[in-house]
Amino acid sequence: MSLEIRPPGVGCVKADERSSRLRSLRRRTALSALGAVVVATVLGFVLAGRRGQFTAALQSAPISLLGLAVLLQIVALLARTEAWNVCVRAAGGTVPRRLLFRAAGMGYLASLVNGSVGVVARIASLRRLAPQDAPGVPALVAAEVPIITVEVALAAIFSFTLIAPLGVPWWVPVLAVGAMIGAVAALRRVSQCRRTGLWAGLAIMRNHGRGRMIAFALLAVCTQVARNWLMLHAIGVNVSVLDAMALLIAMFTVGQLPIGPSVGAATAVLVLGRHGVAAAAAAGVLLTVTSVIGSLCYAAWAMTDRIVTGRLNPSPDAPMRALAVTTSSA
Repeated sequence: MSLEIRPPGVGCVKADERSSRLRSLRRRTALSALGAVVVATVLGFVLAGRRGQFTAALQSAPISLLGLAVLLQIVALLARTEAWNVCVRAAGGTVPRRLLFRAAGMGYLASLVNGSVGVVARIASLRRLAPQDAPGVPALVAAEVPIITVEVALAAIFSFTLIAPLGVPWWVPVLAVGAMIGAVAALRRVSQCRRTGLWAGLAIMRNHGRGRMIAFALLAVCTQVARNWLMLHAIGVNVSVLDAMALLIAMFTVGQLPIGPSVGAATAVLVLGRHGVAAAAAAGVLLTVTSVIGSLCYAAWAMTDRIVTGRLNPSPDAPMRALAVTTSSA
């Protein structure tokens, strides 16, 4: 017999929700894979006559600098995770930092497919690891908004760096900054007026901890800019920090499209192609590779920590589950 009593229909509803999320994840993954293939094919045609230059640029990057780029990627992920931790706690979460970082590691692994897939995976992992201590799913989704707002605000401030490489009109950055000022003011107003349910995720906008959140979000962005600059110089593309910032802004924007890991090379060619298409594509590939390795290292720690912690600290209700299984078998 079973010791667990569930209300009628609850199991079916949860099963339907899981099935719906799984179908959505599969659709997004398939779309990202298709987009990656299309973009990779286009890049292949563009680089058809520059294969030698592309290969030479890839081989010119020292291993030591590639390792440093991986380290910078890990630092950026850790900083962004701490910013997320601040937002989750402001929303009422009491999740231990270790569990939250573990959930973030799995989310960053999924983000290699697509950024939105990574957000879904990170929230789902946190809810699975700490269902009692984590805020509800709507609040967790909203908790992403303050961090994204900081990132977009920084992108708007430095969007003038896109004027030269992409021919963006001068008034576009001005409009972008004005729009972000209005968005921040609106979010803070909403966070003060509404404090429950979905809106609990915006609590950090009125909380004294927002300075800490902003600091960690800025650290993550600055680390990514440094990684871009390092990789570009490693293959001989001598650009400024502003060019590296422009590349990050473009990668953030293009990354919202379902084109998977091909976003690095495609964006680098789009923004920095004037420095040489082959060199820019090589820089984009190296950025993608070091990003993937950094995310895999983070995810490997998360999985290892979960396994080791599970063996050292078995679940306190394990005896009850064992008793239930024995009783059911009898």
